[in-house]
Amino acid sequence: MTAAGTAPDSVEAMRQMLARGGYVADQALATTAFLALRMGRPLFLEGEPGTGKTEIAKVLAAQLPRRLVRLQCYDGLDLSAAAYEWNHARQLMAIRLAEAAGETDQAAIERGIYDRRFLQERPLLRALSPEGGPAVLLIDELDRADEPFEAFLLELLADFQITVPELGTIRAEVPPLAVITSNRTREVHDAIRRRCLYHWVDYPDATRERAILKIRAPGLPERLSAEVVRFVQRVRGGDYFKLPGVAETIDWAQSLAALDAKELEPGPVDETLGVLLKYQDDIAKLRGAEAARLIAEAKQAAAA
Repeated sequence: MTAAGTAPDSVEAMRQMLARGGYVADQALATTAFLALRMGRPLFLEGEPGTGKTEIAKVLAAQLPRRLVRLQCYDGLDLSAAAYEWNHARQLMAIRLAEAAGETDQAAIERGIYDRRFLQERPLLRALSPEGGPAVLLIDELDRADEPFEAFLLELLADFQITVPELGTIRAEVPPLAVITSNRTREVHDAIRRRCLYHWVDYPDATRERAILKIRAPGLPERLSAEVVRFVQRVRGGDYFKLPGVAETIDWAQSLAALDAKELEPGPVDETLGVLLKYQDDIAKLRGAEAARLIAEAKQAAAA
């Protein structure tokens, strides 16, 4: 067993480390995360929204421990927001000060303004910096960024370095553990995938989701916990616009407990569906007779 705050030396130690951080990982995920850390390779996590991909990076950062550097991807994300940007105001001020001091060598002035002190670090470059110690770099929801942005990541993911044309190549003294997540709203390019160790993060089965609830919602009545999990598992098997993730399961269970529920009943379930589901069409489809049917099935399965 690996002590808290040290890198795991086996797959089982990785699984236990994640569990200490409140993340219940299956054997395949623990294996992939262990290999990514041991081999110094980026970890590419793909899966439906709400399956806990982002949480893995947060737990790894907290337990290793390492500083967490997060890049939240979005449509239109470019290099200046993701990696670095020159501080043009400070550069202009430096030029004026040099001219006021009588400096006439324009080439020297230009070399002086393209100095590291004028470079504003964004998440990708900040993750390579030695300041603050080793990092976990979370590139979250890469599929939300434009496809051309992926080309910016290739050098970083292959060699953990970024080339700044005016300055040169900046390399990480200690490479970060890079964790990339995708909700698969579009396909991420093969060039990114080849540089990473891949794992598909699926919704947990009933046993693992019960274990998650036990950690994240301690004190929940056993009967309520079992019925909530069985109910949510059945909802995920239905035709809904947005299936509930693990976070919604936790929130819903805590909401029912706050209403002093000891087991699932049609009234409280119908009244709290907005915690579990996030679209009105889904809520309207589930509320009433369908919810009552799933409650009955959940009770029967939980009792068995």
